[in-house]
Amino acid sequence: MRNLILLVLAGTLSACIPPGQDYSWPQNEAVPDTAPDRVPMLRTDEAAFGSARIDSQPAPWQARGVVPVALDVEDMTYVVKPGDTLRGIANTTGAGSQIIAKKNGLVAPYVINPGQRLSIPGGRYHRVSSGETGIAIARAYGVPWREVVDLNGLEEPYVLRVGQKLLLPASAPADPVNMSLEQRAAAFRLDIDDIVTGGQPALADPASQVTVSPPPSDWRKAVMPEKRVAPPSAFAGRFNWPVEGKLLSGFGSKGGGVVNDGLNIAVSEGTPIRAAADGVVAYSGDEIDVFGGLILINHGSGWVTAYGHAARLNVERGEKVRAGDVIGLAGESGYVEEPQLHFEIRKNRKPVDPALHLPKRT
Repeated sequence: MRNLILLVLAGTLSACIPPGQDYSWPQNEAVPDTAPDRVPMLRTDEAAFGSARIDSQPAPWQARGVVPVALDVEDMTYVVKPGDTLRGIANTTGAGSQIIAKKNGLVAPYVINPGQRLSIPGGRYHRVSSGETGIAIARAYGVPWREVVDLNGLEEPYVLRVGQKLLLPASAPADPVNMSLEQRAAAFRLDIDDIVTGGQPALADPASQVTVSPPPSDWRKAVMPEKRVAPPSAFAGRFNWPVEGKLLSGFGSKGGGVVNDGLNIAVSEGTPIRAAADGVVAYSGDEIDVFGGLILINHGSGWVTAYGHAARLNVERGEKVRAGDVIGLAGESGYVEEPQLHFEIRKNRKPVDPALHLPKRT
């Protein structure tokens, strides 16, 4: 009986995001040459999130780790001079232009006039570099990405811009460089929604000249997909079952603050995992320990499906898939003790009960 309880609990925990739960993220430090061959880290395509036209190619970028070298800025008042621009003022003061605009109630096209007094919010600001993602930035400072999103008023499609200055939460350690790996992991919280909002790389300045580098061999590095594809433009929310098997844990509250955001389905090791509907792979990797091998598919119209605990991932980010395509093989990766699939359906980033959108099982 004890083993059964542990198995079911592990299945539910793999999908749960209880308040205060901490999830670790792989470190930015370089991987030794002897590192085993593993699933590539996330491959990023802006169109996979439906935020760019299929023919709009951003400047090439090269994945890079984040060095926590935030700039401390004091609260101050700035008097606008003739010829000043909001971005120029941001560069002069060290604060973020979006933060300044938000503080002073400025809206696009951000008109300012000589003699106008602007409040400059103080704090610690990180200047975004090419190839950095929001998740990597938050991880480098040991703070929850969702707090960075809220503090800076970031909105969809959550694409950062090279040179953009992000205000860090007050809880950010004063000296993150000297934090131990355990301390940094404990301070960093991550869930599926964070991957959707913080997995985009900062876009390089289109006017800059960037040398295209060959794809890195390091499995922790990210590369751009060779071909950009857009998710379906319209989707009605009709899905098929990704696997057949016994239901281990259903959707919803499990008591004690534990919530399952999807379904956990018992399967045999190596069972094919099939795409529940047409779409574009938004993520394929194993960077979230609790989920193990994880795939996210964007179906358009705000619909995303998640497939966790895979033993093998057959698709890459930016790849177009059809309903029924085998996207991976089921296993017991992550925090589970028997082969199973954790399956989620999300609408506009919010988890919904998959049973309401799947065919009735006989």
